[in-house]
Amino acid sequence: MKISARNQIKGTVKEIREGAVNAVVVICRGNHNPIKADITMESVKALGLEEGKECYAVVKATNVMFATSKIEGISARNQIEGKIVSVKEGAVNGHVTIEDADGAQISGSITNESIESLGLKEGGTAVAIIKATDVMVAVD
Repeated sequence: MKISARNQIKGTVKEIREGAVNAVVVICRGNHNPIKADITMESVKALGLEEGKECYAVVKATNVMFATSKIEGISARNQIEGKIVSVKEGAVNGHVTIEDADGAQISGSITNESIESLGLKEGGTAVAIIKATDVMVAVD
């Protein structure tokens, strides 16, 4: 699978919560921070998703937000805490990459202004925030 999305995190389907139109697919890749994806039931069937199946959580870097700590009372289902392993500023936007406790790396594209105002620096900690509707699921 070759795609342009920066985040392609391999895991295993832990649970599928089926609805009439959509399902929430819970993808585990270790002992911490499962990733939840909100996809259509049609996609669940087309991908042959079931508990225990290997898959990828795919997220574009532009769909990743960052905070300095977990946020209570937010609708985004994925809040993944990790160590900042890379900060690269460009002309206007930059890329921040964190590594979580299971070794998964998540990159986000945010403004340089946000990088500076949040004080994001290599070696620090941050929380990647991703809406479940922004997570795509792929299989080999």
